[in-house]
Amino acid sequence: MTTVADTHDVRDPGLPARLLAGERDTLVPLLRARPEGDFGAATCCPGWSVRDVLAHCSAALSRVVEGRFEKGVFSPESNDRDIAERGEWSVARIVDELERGMTEAGPVIAEAGGTLDGVAFGEWVHAGDVREAWGLPEAYGGPQLGPAVELLTHLTRVRGTRPLHADLDDTDTPLLLGAPSGDAPPARYIGDAPTLVRLYSGRRPPAGTSYELAGATEAELNLYA
Repeated sequence: MTTVADTHDVRDPGLPARLLAGERDTLVPLLRARPEGDFGAATCCPGWSVRDVLAHCSAALSRVVEGRFEKGVFSPESNDRDIAERGEWSVARIVDELERGMTEAGPVIAEAGGTLDGVAFGEWVHAGDVREAWGLPEAYGGPQLGPAVELLTHLTRVRGTRPLHADLDDTDTPLLLGAPSGDAPPARYIGDAPTLVRLYSGRRPPAGTSYELAGATEAELNLYA
């Protein structure tokens, strides 16, 4: 009988830093190679262009590095102000800030005891938003998919989300996400890891994507709802 992997209860403080650094090494060269006009492309984030997504990401990481967490930080209003503050910046300056943040925020997140781990996962998801806006393959996949899923699994445990047993096409070992409960059997997901990431981050899978979800709705999995 197959057993469910249950290895994400103990926090790995270095995981967010590794995810950020790995994504930095993939994303930043891509950004620097794109023409200016590409940054106006719309993304899945309502009202945000690629440039806006990157401004939000660079601002969030700068806040982490500098310890600027005033009341209402990371709210929609706060995010919009951060983007507006960078409205006159060049794309190159935003990418510079993003690169610094992805380099320097990791140790700060590690020392925060878990309260900032979700920032690293969110940054990786937004990198996927950029790739998808540009029509690139493996928008929410690539070399950092494994660490991202590992961090996602831990976040669902910490946040006490509904338990879900995931049989992933990409691995022989199933995962248990969310908080285990004896009250009812866990929901069940069968499909690939990028689609699972999309569901948990509120991103719609591409038309024709094949997966099975039983015992929960897509909306119930969304960490950002």
